[in-house]
Amino acid sequence: MRDRSMDRAIARLQDRLRPDQMSVHLAERLVYGYDATWAEGLPDVVVHAESTADVAWVLRIANELEVPVIPRGGGTGLAGGAVPIGGGICLNLARMNRILEIDPADGVAIVQPGVITYALQKAVEAYGLFYPPDPASLYMSTIGGNVATNAGGPRCLKYGVTRDYVLGLEVVIPGGDVLRLGGRVMKDVSSYDLKHLFIGSEGTLGVITEVTVRLLPRPPTLGALAVAFDRLESACEAIVAILSAGVLPLMAELMDQGVMRAVEAFHPYGLPVEAEALLLLAADGEEEAVRIDLTRMIQQVQAFGGRVVRIATDTESANDLWEPRRQASPAIARLAPYKLSEDITVPRSQIPQMVRHIQRISQETGVPVVLYGHIGDGNLHPTLLCSRQDPEEMSRVAQAALQIFHTALELGGVLSGEHGIGVLKLDLILQAFPPTIIEKLRAIKFLFDPKNIMNPGKKLPPV
Repeated sequence: MRDRSMDRAIARLQDRLRPDQMSVHLAERLVYGYDATWAEGLPDVVVHAESTADVAWVLRIANELEVPVIPRGGGTGLAGGAVPIGGGICLNLARMNRILEIDPADGVAIVQPGVITYALQKAVEAYGLFYPPDPASLYMSTIGGNVATNAGGPRCLKYGVTRDYVLGLEVVIPGGDVLRLGGRVMKDVSSYDLKHLFIGSEGTLGVITEVTVRLLPRPPTLGALAVAFDRLESACEAIVAILSAGVLPLMAELMDQGVMRAVEAFHPYGLPVEAEALLLLAADGEEEAVRIDLTRMIQQVQAFGGRVVRIATDTESANDLWEPRRQASPAIARLAPYKLSEDITVPRSQIPQMVRHIQRISQETGVPVVLYGHIGDGNLHPTLLCSRQDPEEMSRVAQAALQIFHTALELGGVLSGEHGIGVLKLDLILQAFPPTIIEKLRAIKFLFDPKNIMNPGKKLPPV
């Protein structure tokens, strides 16, 4: 049952918003009660914002009546960050989906938060430009969600993550104030860089309503390799050797045997499923530079027993070679009733050791774990397969996940490289950061959101 504050908030919201912009019907609220994890909640009302003014109105009312607001984009999050755990207003930004400007002279694009990542990438390509960030969910994820989680993707090995391309933000904070942070210039040290506080904040400080992103010239040529290894550790050692030799691939992705077999069963690509691991490597740039980089990568992988099973020397065939990697997550979902997709990052020198520990943890706990990820930057996605209907098994899953996180931290790594903290890793924050850091993080939260209405219960553990 809704409390009186929420009833009052709904009545106030109706003063400005059209009936088709709000819903309290159970069926629609259920649709907005989950993301790509198994976390679940139920918002009290769903609001479909269509403008910055709509968002400001929602945050003004919510702050006044102290009711929670949970911003939502494409719903593809993997940490429960957009799940309305305690009810509240689900603020859906999907209708704010216009590309407002593409400016080749300044090398920028200005977009609303609901723009799909792939749509932006294709739009700027028509101008000979390139937007590098490419999370695996690029066909569904939104730019606003990418900024809120600082999303990465395969190309971030060479080009960096979302934060490296955000020049400016328009943000609405509790109370309805609209902040314009940064702009369209490449360099700016005029003041504190507030925009970076919102990048990766998972909707806990305010709502992103406009994003100005930096664009690059589109590389003329793309080439790629698929390399099979009889030992998973050899694949990990090979990528460390490639990077140490001064070669910077566009992408370097790992798929273990379990992932390959799942993908092959999902959609036959001719993957070398008899191998223990597959490395997918890519290079971009001028044609001769791509040829040289591919040659150097081949030399390095062969030194570690790698067998080149496919070479692509043009953009179309290279994109085809990479398609199996993008099918990894949906293919794995068919292996068990449920999967827990984790997201850790370790220093690249520790990748082989981290992989060994993941294998050991899987054996000791009896929890099947398949492994893939952005191995070039140490961002691994160990995926635990399970059935939530089996309490004993879920206890072992929790134990295995905890051991994986602790091992990553011990090796100098972090809890999340791109999925965020959300609710799924909330209990580990106090172990990952010392009390003095937690104190400063809470102070930042209080500065922007003193009444704790913005996505409460996410990112930071409650006081």
